[in-house]
Amino acid sequence: MIHRALLLVLLGLLWLVQPVEADQGVTVPDLSDRDLFERALAASRDGAAAQALPFWDRYLERQPQDAAAWSNRGNVRLVLGDAEAAIADQTQALALEPEAMDPHLNRGTAEEALQRWSDAATDYTWILERDPQEASALYNLGNVRGSQSDWAAAAELYAQAALARPGFAMARSSEALARYQLGELDAAEQELRKLIRRYPLFADSRAALSALLWRRGQGGEAESHWAAAAGLDPRYRQADWLLAVRRWPPSPTADLGAFLKLESR
Repeated sequence: MIHRALLLVLLGLLWLVQPVEADQGVTVPDLSDRDLFERALAASRDGAAAQALPFWDRYLERQPQDAAAWSNRGNVRLVLGDAEAAIADQTQALALEPEAMDPHLNRGTAEEALQRWSDAATDYTWILERDPQEASALYNLGNVRGSQSDWAAAAELYAQAALARPGFAMARSSEALARYQLGELDAAEQELRKLIRRYPLFADSRAALSALLWRRGQGGEAESHWAAAAGLDPRYRQADWLLAVRRWPPSPTADLGAFLKLESR
């Protein structure tokens, strides 16, 4: 049975994953199967994907029927930047346990990394047909719909994800950004302000509110929120990162870029 032991990419937030090279110098000691699994899992949880991979490889040589290990290795391979290999591992996990949800979720994330939107949507929809309140699948499917420029569908899915998992701040911020893209600026601003009051160190909502306030001609307050956002996460200065990795909609991305260039609207 698939265990929820390692879910590095549950939310499809690839902006948290920085591809790294595999460590070819890792020596895998002669350990029991249980110890191999635990060492692989510990390294994966610690973010040491390059060190974890050889342990997963050795474990799967011995235990090729372990669906959880295939899924976990697939997560590690995605972190290492090999999305195709990650998909292959998740598919093997599903061949062993066809009704497991985690490999569908993780495979969908890898498919998103390759911009295979239809394939990813199929995986997330499979989950939601069985559990309509699965917050990660709802959120990830929202990302897919946004990437397909269907921001109305994305906003609704983000809203459902936030309801399914109270405290899911990124879902609420993503919904606000989708509303922003749809021109529902009052609703977007209201939600972003609520998020900032509850999570004052949440860079995403502060950066989004900076863009929105700039658009509305409130440059002074925009600068105040931006000072906090930029200090919390400097990646928000990068339009390419916002669009391709964090997956902001185009309108707020353009507005934030205009703000940063001190362009008048």
